[in-house]
Amino acid sequence: MQHAGFPQHNDKGIKVKLIIATIKPFKLEEVREALTEIGVRGMMVTEIKGFGSQSGHTEIYRGAEYAVNFVPKIKLEIVVNASMADQVVETIVNTARTGKIGDGKIFVLDVAQAVRVRTGESNEDAI
Repeated sequence: MQHAGFPQHNDKGIKVKLIIATIKPFKLEEVREALTEIGVRGMMVTEIKGFGSQSGHTEIYRGAEYAVNFVPKIKLEIVVNASMADQVVETIVNTARTGKIGDGKIFVLDVAQAVRVRTGESNEDAI
């Protein structure tokens, strides 16, 4: 069902991508600066916990060792024009990589529709 005044779904090819990246928390500012330098105008940042191949670790608290099953991470969500997606991924990889386990993951998804709430602009115009 289409609401009056809202843009139609863009079926002429995917022109907008959502990039979801998990990175180590101490890399956030460096990654943000690198992305700003290549023209990324905004991102959503969430503090998360997760595990992958590193599967947590053990810590000592008050003399007792205990398992930490989830590791703190930062999740970035970045919506960009499809033509920028490869450059954004490359920038995140090059900036976030430490070479140690737990550097993170990046996923690139097609965005069916994007709308700027304030103006009603859609898709590429909304980002």
